[in-house]
Amino acid sequence: MSSSSFWPVRVLNGLQRLEKYLVIAAFLLLVTVVFADVVSREITGAGLYWASRLGLWANVLIVMAGFGLASSEGVHLRPRFTDSWLPASWEPLLCRLQHLCMALFCGAIGLLAVRVVFTTWQLGEVSVDLYLPIWPVQAFLPLAFATAFLRHLLYAFFPELRPADGNAMTTAVTEQQSGESQA
Repeated sequence: MSSSSFWPVRVLNGLQRLEKYLVIAAFLLLVTVVFADVVSREITGAGLYWASRLGLWANVLIVMAGFGLASSEGVHLRPRFTDSWLPASWEPLLCRLQHLCMALFCGAIGLLAVRVVFTTWQLGEVSVDLYLPIWPVQAFLPLAFATAFLRHLLYAFFPELRPADGNAMTTAVTEQQSGESQA
């Protein structure tokens, strides 16, 4: 069985591909809206009344999908000051625990987000300037946390699928600290 046919790998690759497409589409929408607004201001002296709200919504999509992409690439922010407090032999267990806790956190926040979206839908809340329902855009919050829940749960149960730390700055700091400790 090849690693690409292992179902968790297919799920993680599919999530990452979907998130990339969402970020690209939302970013294109954001750039188009801002460009149209600037052109409108230059030609007519007035901007497009809907541009700021649509741009804001596109930015929300970028951030929510980017949250998953950061986790999938190992470049998300996390505190590292405690990394050397416990013995290195505990690292495999701590890695699983870290991802399990993150999965539970994302699951809990995702459930809260579902409640917010449902309440917004029940109340029929609409955007003041676009007169469109708000809940479809809000729906990306629980979706983002649900995909993060799934991703970190898979990392907890299949730690070999976890990406390496891709943050260049923390890698450089870690290398510098290990060099100092060897000297």
